[in-house]
Amino acid sequence: MQIKEIQDEIVDEFSMFDDWMQRYEYMIELGKSLPLIDEKYKTDDNIIKGCQSKVWVHAELDDDKLVFTADSDAIITKGIIAILIRAFSNQKPQDIIDANTDFIDEIGLKEHLSPTRANGLVSMIKQLKLYAVAYQTQLN
Repeated sequence: MQIKEIQDEIVDEFSMFDDWMQRYEYMIELGKSLPLIDEKYKTDDNIIKGCQSKVWVHAELDDDKLVFTADSDAIITKGIIAILIRAFSNQKPQDIIDANTDFIDEIGLKEHLSPTRANGLVSMIKQLKLYAVAYQTQLN
């Protein structure tokens, strides 16, 4: 599945909920399904800078596709990173670099997060794209 198709799927899922309490609950559920990072990767090197809570992300290349695993010590943040990983994991690095992130605005996530969480969200996206750039460089 292409990134855009996955993003559209996420937008559709969020549009099923009438209010933000339901959406937060859904995000928490998504966080529970997150592909968890191996404990050995829970290092300072893998912590996303700019997040209030701790978020660890690990990336590795598998068959020219980038596979992300992550974890967070906060349930909402775990849901946010789960959404991003769902959109970007198992994709080619160049596709991740080229992908736009409008779907975040479409589900209204940024405007319903506290400023610190919204900054954290931007940091998470930036970090996933930085991993993609690093791995794309290795592929060339």
